[in-house]
Amino acid sequence: QVQLVGSGGGLVQAGGSLRLACTASGRTFSTYTMAWFRQVPGKEREFVSTINWSGGSTYYADSVKGRFTISRDNAKNTVYLQMNSLKPEDTAVYYCAARRYSYTPNILAYDYWGQGTQVTVSS
Repeated sequence: QVQLVGSGGGLVQAGGSLRLACTASGRTFSTYTMAWFRQVPGKEREFVSTINWSGGSTYYADSVKGRFTISRDNAKNTVYLQMNSLKPEDTAVYYCAARRYSYTPNILAYDYWGQGTQVTVSS
């Protein structure tokens, strides 16, 4: 069982930056693929980025590629999402997620979810 706690959301102006963090409980964090998803009210939750267990492989949605960077620190049981050049359309609740095995953008493949953290980008 893995418990995930997200943090770092807030209000920022367009063009600004935020860094989200998600800390996991347990001693097996380094064996999990981690990911970030986001959701706007009334819309489906969508994939943002994922990173494999070692941090050596990452994958991004086209909408954030070149602006967002996912990373992890296995010694701290934490995954990060550095968000730069933020746009109003990035406004959403951001969720971290975890799964065993290979990384994937498929939301249905993730077994554990954090509580979500709000990111609001003003124009």
